Amino acid sequence: MTGRSLITQLCVGLMLIISPLQASAQVAGTLVIAGNGPEQATIESLARAFEKANPRAYVDILWDEDSTPVQLVQTGQAQIAVTGTKDATLTASQIGWDGLGILVHLSNFTKEVTTQQIAEMFSGKVREWSELGGPETRVLLIDRSRTQNTREAFESLLGITGKIPGTAKVIGPDDTVVKTVVGTLPPLSAVAYVSLSTGLSAVSNGVAVRLLPVDKIEPEVPTVRDGRYSLRRPLLLLSKQEANPLVETFIAFALSPPGQAIVGELYVAMPTK
Repeated sequence: MTGRSLITQLCVGLMLIISPLQASAQVAGTLVIAGNGPEQATIESLARAFEKANPRAYVDILWDEDSTPVQLVQTGQAQIAVTGTKDATLTASQIGWDGLGILVHLSNFTKEVTTQQIAEMFSGKVREWSELGGPETRVLLIDRSRTQNTREAFESLLGITGKIPGTAKVIGPDDTVVKTVVGTLPPLSAVAYVSLSTGLSAVSNGVAVRLLPVDKIEPEVPTVRDGRYSLRRPLLLLSKQEANPLVETFIAFALSPPGQAIVGELYVAMPTK
């Protein structure tokens, strides 16, 4: 068990010990949360901890990379959508940040890229790594499913919505993306965007990949938190605008110290005020 995991469990446990009467008087009912991105493990951990703190509440998680969570909330099939972009018809509550790392093979000696170069690469304008100071090989783009909130945020940040070539290889799960970057031939060619926690974990575990600095800023938790690393997306919980005590209580829990400890396991928690 990691030190951070232990701290998270202690925080959740302490909350349950010091407020048993509050928990028993909490909201009741079933809450449905929908998502399609890499946040599933975090949302599941939040849900289980929330249920322990609210014994009369149950959280059902609908997770499908081909689903559209916002539409599920709009049609009443879910009460919360987990996403990285806002919707004008729904209320957005931010519970953290996620950096989007630019992942390449370890042997790709490209030193760094700018946001403009990333946009040109993923829109098909840059086709050779040599144009970026890298190896003499083509750029093989790895894209994400069209419905995934990771792709939506990535395209929006770079201003390339709808411009990623249809020839790009489309992969859903982050772990599969990492394996593909490692196994692609020639090994220097592949490039992908992944959740920063996935990229940092792969690098620290000795997987043959690296994350490129963007605009001379290293992709790290501190630079994502303070905004110096520009490729970041908010972790948002979207819900209908009318009052819903169960939704409001879950969001409050996600923003509480125990909830933020869980978010911080894989993502960047919100700055403390």
